[in-house]
Amino acid sequence: MPLTIKTFRQALISFASAGVLLSAAPAIAADAPQTTPIAGIEAVWLQTPTRPAINFSPTKRPSQAEVLPVLEYVTASQIADMSRRPIQLSTGSNLSEISSNWVAATFYIGAARLARVSDNKETLRFLTATAEHYNYAFRGARAERLLLNADDLAIGDLYQELYARRGQQGVLMPLQQRLDFMIPHLNRPQDTDTLIWWWCDALYMAPPVLARQSALTGDLKYIRAMDKEWRRTAERLWVPEERLFLRDERFKTGHRGPNGEPIYWARGNGWVMGGLARVLESMPADFEGRDYYTTQFTQMASRVLELQQADGLWRADLNAPEHYPEAETSGSAFFVYALAWGINHGLLDRATYEPAVLKGWAALNRHVLPNGLIGAAQKTGDQPVNTRPDEVGPYATGAYLVAGLEVIDLNKPTQTLPEALPARDSEATIFATTPQPIAPVTVISEEEKARRAKEMQATRALAYDPATLNRPSAVEQLTPPATADQKPRAVARFAPDRLDDLLWENDRIAHRIYGPALEAREAPSGSGIDVWAKRVRWPFMDRQLKFPNYHVDRGEGLDYYDVGRGRGTGGLGIWYENKLWTSRNYSTYEILKTGGDEARFKVDYRPWPVDVVRKVWETRTFSLPLGTNFTRMESHLQSDTSEPLIVAVGISKRRNANGAGFVTRDARAGTLSFWEPAHEAYGSHGITIAADPAMVEGFAEDADNYLILLRVTPGKPFVYYMGAGWDGGLDFKSRADWDAYVARQTFNFTPQ
Repeated sequence: MPLTIKTFRQALISFASAGVLLSAAPAIAADAPQTTPIAGIEAVWLQTPTRPAINFSPTKRPSQAEVLPVLEYVTASQIADMSRRPIQLSTGSNLSEISSNWVAATFYIGAARLARVSDNKETLRFLTATAEHYNYAFRGARAERLLLNADDLAIGDLYQELYARRGQQGVLMPLQQRLDFMIPHLNRPQDTDTLIWWWCDALYMAPPVLARQSALTGDLKYIRAMDKEWRRTAERLWVPEERLFLRDERFKTGHRGPNGEPIYWARGNGWVMGGLARVLESMPADFEGRDYYTTQFTQMASRVLELQQADGLWRADLNAPEHYPEAETSGSAFFVYALAWGINHGLLDRATYEPAVLKGWAALNRHVLPNGLIGAAQKTGDQPVNTRPDEVGPYATGAYLVAGLEVIDLNKPTQTLPEALPARDSEATIFATTPQPIAPVTVISEEEKARRAKEMQATRALAYDPATLNRPSAVEQLTPPATADQKPRAVARFAPDRLDDLLWENDRIAHRIYGPALEAREAPSGSGIDVWAKRVRWPFMDRQLKFPNYHVDRGEGLDYYDVGRGRGTGGLGIWYENKLWTSRNYSTYEILKTGGDEARFKVDYRPWPVDVVRKVWETRTFSLPLGTNFTRMESHLQSDTSEPLIVAVGISKRRNANGAGFVTRDARAGTLSFWEPAHEAYGSHGITIAADPAMVEGFAEDADNYLILLRVTPGKPFVYYMGAGWDGGLDFKSRADWDAYVARQTFNFTPQ
């Protein structure tokens, strides 16, 4: 019988009632840290597989078949070691056991990436059980300062990985709440004497989680806030002439080496390089300021290459290796990871850096202890100390795993950035990797097991389940207008009740732009154009806006489109020196026609600067007749200089769990089209800009927009069209439908 959601749930009920998925496990090793079985630890997690061949050549690139069994062996060994130890209620400074702190989270990061390529489902099963144990939540509730602690956020990467693979909403909710609390503090307008990420280790723990949240949700606010605080931290701790980071500001003067020299801690700089790699994996390719991160990464890499020692490792104090001559793996593993990652993603030259990676990888594997853990790992702390060969830590294992995975990828073609999200798991994989609580101790006899199974089935059958009903909770629906008012018509309205919005719609589409009142209230608002999803032939925006939450579908459509700082669906700006210069909200308006076969109005935009070289101002007339999805816009741009303008008309970018959508550029036709990635609840918009091909200078992008560039003479009006359609409405059901509709259109670009 094929596995469906229904059969999957029935199976979970049956297995849980029988108590076979998660049972108390016996202690199996004489040297185990404890001997009392831990409920919830599965017996297989306590078993370490046979030790594979671990010797690697320092000059030969190993194959996946050689490396993967070693990674699986080390992972299973770490899971076994953690699983034998009692789980502490407080997880602050735990060093060895299952925990929600950074020590364990660093291992989870590496293990989760191994679980993408390994056939061993037990790794993902262990990680799922760990996330379930902590309810996908975080430490730090005692104080607002602790709510910002980067160390406590590190486990968020595990929750994000599980969400990316399964799409289960509750998995991401606690993380999103924590990040949303952080955003205003990361975005604080004034610099402060103290930093949120005041120690360089923090750059591995928190920034990648914020960057990845933007990739998962499509909301760039997380990575933008991350960018601000990373730069603050780097300004304090980055030493350009050394191409390295100080651990924290104490090391500028007070903390020095034995001879008074600056201390550059290996693991601290390893944290930073690993953090750079993970941030860049999620950062959009066109993110404004991306070069800052790639430059910092390559500068660090060139310095780290110089500091590698003869044995292939790096010493705890990079600046004075003679003071700590013994092997140290936790920093070295991060350097091997970062250098290999840089090669694999085209940031570092293979011929220059691969010898160092292979030498380092071979050296790390000389420190895999007989118990399968990574030895010579400096203990937790904030600076270099002497390290024994038998010292271990889950963070060293995690660094070793990501290093090994990148060594495997040396055999593959160069990977593009940002990296794609992992594929969604099948129901069978979710079933195989989701431990369930054991049955109550009273469930012993076969009769009681049968009764328990029926109870669980009843729980499922009687409980309201949005996932199976496939619809949101009930919301108040719009009352349809009177029959006489259901006649299609094109309307334009000034909405002082909605902060001076200007609304216009016809029988197929609805839009709005923003006015002076909103500009005064919400500083980010601008001259982008909003589009509404619409599924009726009569006007509906006025009645929808009467509800405080007009972003909810009440039967006739809704506003779920987020203009943000972008151009939305056809706002314009001036393209100068590879940057977009835009106006604020419209300043004055005049409605020219409404209520019949056409909605037409005119707006003025106050002068705005184009760098420091000129000012520009605009009058624009909007026209939307019945029967079309395209608004005709006639723009009259003026300037304080007579040189031609390059006008950029834009469409806001989108990215979410369903990807980044589809962009089509056609200079000959004068069109720019974007089919958005599907919103999880409401579907997709298709958006097209059409301009006179004779005016098209090309195409461009910035962090927020796809842009079509037009050469315009100040004082000479020009015309362009903006169109949008929704696949949840009456006219389009797919991208193909929208593209076919656009291809059938003819446009008149002659100013009137």
